[in-house]
Amino acid sequence: MGFGNVSERRSAPPQVGVSVVILALGPHDRAGGPSRLWLPLVRRVRQPFLGAWALPGGDLRADRSLEQSAYAALDSTTSLHPRYLEQLYTFGDPARSRGGLPMVSIVYWALVGHSEAAVFGNGDADDIDGDAEAVDNVRWFPEDDLPPLAFDHRAIIEYAMTRLRSKVEYSDVATRLLGPTFTLRQLHSVYEALAGQSIDLANFRRKMLASGDLEDTGEKVREGRQRPATIYRYVPHDSGNAGVPAHEGSAASVASESAVSVGVPDSANSVASSGLLAVPAASETGSALSFVDDALSPLVPSAHG
Repeated sequence: MGFGNVSERRSAPPQVGVSVVILALGPHDRAGGPSRLWLPLVRRVRQPFLGAWALPGGDLRADRSLEQSAYAALDSTTSLHPRYLEQLYTFGDPARSRGGLPMVSIVYWALVGHSEAAVFGNGDADDIDGDAEAVDNVRWFPEDDLPPLAFDHRAIIEYAMTRLRSKVEYSDVATRLLGPTFTLRQLHSVYEALAGQSIDLANFRRKMLASGDLEDTGEKVREGRQRPATIYRYVPHDSGNAGVPAHEGSAASVASESAVSVGVPDSANSVASSGLLAVPAASETGSALSFVDDALSPLVPSAHG
């Protein structure tokens, strides 16, 4: 596919599309390690980056909103349809297309539970294993063990993970990965996946129960050979708009749409040092849940980046 000469490419208007980062909590590690977050990638079938793995995405259409375009891209590539999508950021570094036509990508992200992610293979959530292609050219990978990716998609995923870790203190993070109710062990798995390391379960349990953020539903469920575990839900706390997702058309969403990055670095550290990271509001840097374990402390950005 020809793109004209260098001068023509530089002067051409950019192509605008959507990409989506979908994160799901993987199955419990059979070796006893911490749980991990997984995401689906698709193998590109056209240039540039023919054959490379990439985030699900697609072109915009005049008869679709941005959010509708994101859902359409997911449906055509992964068959996933999360209940909720949030606009993450807009990436437009001229170098991201590697000599092709300039491209701008409006990125959405979502957290999904096992029931939503189990559309692959035989519908078992354990099919999120990254070992077998359950759908042609679509495969799940752990976020900390990704293959070489097209464009700047690795930096996009790292940015999404940084944003997610800055939101760990909000209940919607856990409820989107687990559902509205959960056991302490399941909640513990979410925090371990975000921390990327083991967190002492007894200490986690003690601090969470003392936080006042959990409510006993009065129900129990058996987990393996353990005695029946109590099922909890989060108790809503009025914290203003902190942690409330920005839906399309809202002021926060419009601000995100207009924030086109000048340059997309190759790693999370360079993203942070370049100032491209969205700095959390003061209300996002501490809450009842942020004290759960010291392992999470370095994962939550400060107001100074």
